[in-house]
Amino acid sequence: MPTRTARTAWNGSLETGEGQVELTSSKLGTYDVSFPKRAADDANGATSPEELLAAAHSACYAMQFSAVLGGAGGTVEALDVKADVSLGADPAGGFRLTAIHLTVRGEVTGLDNDAFIAAATEAKDTCPVSKALTGVEITLDAQLEA
Repeated sequence: MPTRTARTAWNGSLETGEGQVELTSSKLGTYDVSFPKRAADDANGATSPEELLAAAHSACYAMQFSAVLGGAGGTVEALDVKADVSLGADPAGGFRLTAIHLTVRGEVTGLDNDAFIAAATEAKDTCPVSKALTGVEITLDAQLEA
């Protein structure tokens, strides 16, 4: 399996510095980062490690859920996955990821609601990004739509 690469160029202190994250493997773009924008309610045009993790987690989960649903006999018409990654104070000092909440809405044929929820939970537990983030509580809201 391949290794994917991103890099960050940073200048200055935590409080006043800023940087750019480059998606090196895909060459899809370079994105601004700064701690003040990371800690603010409005990202104001900058991304953050939490947003990048949310993107990675939602994409990974969608792929894993699709595989689990197929293995259970379902046919995926559409999945809409959102990941919310929260940053907060660490009691030991500094900051930490405090929670990840996955929300998925799916149009799937061939499975009833119970099978859909079971597959959603299995995918949450077996997604490679979920496995990498075992130190953070990951919650799930899954709903089968008609």
